Amino acid sequence: MGYLEGFAVTLRQHRLFGGKRVTTQYSGGRVAKKGKPVEQRDEKIDKPERLHGRHVLNRYDDGMEKCIGCELCAGVCPAKCIYVRGADNDAENPTSPGERFGFVYEINYLRCIHCDLCVEACPTEAITESKMFEFSFTNRRDAIYTKTELVVDEQGAPRQMPWEDWREGEDLLTSGWMRATAASGDADFIGKVGWSTELGHGTRAAEPEQHAADVSTTAQAAKTVRSISRDGGHH
Repeated sequence: MGYLEGFAVTLRQHRLFGGKRVTTQYSGGRVAKKGKPVEQRDEKIDKPERLHGRHVLNRYDDGMEKCIGCELCAGVCPAKCIYVRGADNDAENPTSPGERFGFVYEINYLRCIHCDLCVEACPTEAITESKMFEFSFTNRRDAIYTKTELVVDEQGAPRQMPWEDWREGEDLLTSGWMRATAASGDADFIGKVGWSTELGHGTRAAEPEQHAADVSTTAQAAKTVRSISRDGGHH
């Protein structure tokens, strides 16, 4: 493909050339200056259920923390942005159902690449991600989230920091990327919501039965073929 053909692929996506532009105007929550007209430039586009946004540490439906301080998330992190230290539970007033809990938990968002390997590695489904991705910092200290900021509140909702641009619905389905099947991949668990209870916003929908998944895959493949044919082979 030559240079001009490459530019043509991009130009076809623009509204001026009949395409559907994906990029939108977003002000990051800022409002127009006084005396200037207010523009409709502060709406976020809809986000997929499994978006890799800002992490949360979940609780069971009885309020106990899911994190057991095993440090698997820190070990698997390719960016080395997670720091965890476990401690023994108080027998009289335990923090988690296990023998240990996450005493120290930190995520450095100056390093995080939102790969979600930490979520996949977690044996208790403690760490998942919200749908909020628009957050920035004025100092490096704010970029390091501590356990106080990461653990969901008593209703299961993510704690919202002043520098985060939360919108309606972005705190829902914080377990959207959580496994919906058994960790062993047992087919008997297909069609079931999950094996772990959740406080507040709950787990995502169950994986579909195999025949339903096959139908969906076939339909998506056919849609892709039609799209490639419509674009003249450029995709």
